[in-house]
Amino acid sequence: MNPLAQELNNILNKGNPHFLGSLASFGREIFFPKGILTQSAEAKAKAHRFNATIGTAKEKGQAMHLKSIMDHFNGLTPDEILNYAPSYGVPALRTAWAGEMVRKNPGLKGKQMSLPVVTAGLTHGLSVAADMFIEPGDDIIMPDKLWGNYRLIFELRKGAKIKTFPLYSENGGFNISGYRQVLQEAKGGNKLVTLLNFPNNPTGYTPTHAEMKEIASLLISIADTGKPVIVLCDDAYFGLFYEEDTASESVFSLLAGSHPKLTAVKLDGATKEDFVWGFRVGFITVSTGVNTGLEDEFFQAVEKKLGGTVRSNISNAPALSQSVLLHAMENSNFENERDQKRQILKERALEVKRVLSDPKYEDYFTAYPFNSGYFMCVKLKQGLDAETFRKQLLEKEGIGVIAIGSSDIRIAFSSVEKENINDLFDAMFRCASNM
Repeated sequence: MNPLAQELNNILNKGNPHFLGSLASFGREIFFPKGILTQSAEAKAKAHRFNATIGTAKEKGQAMHLKSIMDHFNGLTPDEILNYAPSYGVPALRTAWAGEMVRKNPGLKGKQMSLPVVTAGLTHGLSVAADMFIEPGDDIIMPDKLWGNYRLIFELRKGAKIKTFPLYSENGGFNISGYRQVLQEAKGGNKLVTLLNFPNNPTGYTPTHAEMKEIASLLISIADTGKPVIVLCDDAYFGLFYEEDTASESVFSLLAGSHPKLTAVKLDGATKEDFVWGFRVGFITVSTGVNTGLEDEFFQAVEKKLGGTVRSNISNAPALSQSVLLHAMENSNFENERDQKRQILKERALEVKRVLSDPKYEDYFTAYPFNSGYFMCVKLKQGLDAETFRKQLLEKEGIGVIAIGSSDIRIAFSSVEKENINDLFDAMFRCASNM
């Protein structure tokens, strides 16, 4: 093992040996190299005459650039646009996101966690988490209504196995009893891994305040009596909540620092929250219980392993996206503008509920409970096949939806104007009745 990795592992072991033991082999062996990047960072701080370290081109004290490129930007310097960002991410953006995370999740105030490390979107963040914690053969427990890319990330790339439980209980809420059962039945490996995605893709469901507390209590109780627990919190659509009883804080907020045998990993980003999908700016943040007095050193070691993981596969996320996002977050209008867009999505979600309250649709499809995010799902009835229905709707009505499994249809109301929602479901009604 590289001495730098061993040094980090020694720090982790002193702070929380359960955390070290729950790392995958890659997670134990990864480190942040003291090579070109470290030497360049030192030179940036101290080389007051010439800095001949990093592989970029400079001209007149700033990044060398083409006018035909810079003409497309206003308000950003060539260095902000064109330079490499650190593998950890732009420092000011990491700090700003950490502050936003606590502001949006007041339960995190005062809790110990790593400073967010920037990833190239949520998919990359999940891949970083998988590298850190997942070994071939590991089971990952998650609801049966799941984002298909999880199978590529965890099963195909890492050789893990996804085990599911029904998301909904018989009364339409979160299926806490089903979740408890599959967690208790989990066998094998030296840890228990689970992934929770709220607001859920594809259903748009987020647990209620009471359900979220039950989820957190269940996971903490398992950590208290059994093997270490890793909870991956995929918060891609965080903040898009449409009903009063919907939990407005991430489950990460309830789990952070709760137990030395429980590691919570928050995966979030500007991608969906701030309507900048192609920016590919995500964040990964880790929290667990750490021995008193060792927290700062412990989480700095975690950040070095996360930064080393990013360095090892993409080097760094784009500086341009990070710079634009940071400037936007510093703009006094940013929060109000974001709230206005969230209100538009809320109105669309409520319009979907209003339209589907008409009993005429019940003969052909019914909506799964939803209260957040970009999506909702309906379950087809009368033996209608989802893929056949999708193709008929596309060919006969010119409307695109997503077929999931044999009977479920996902509708992204995020991409349909409010005034068109009634027409959308009427077209689905016609297609189903014709079939």
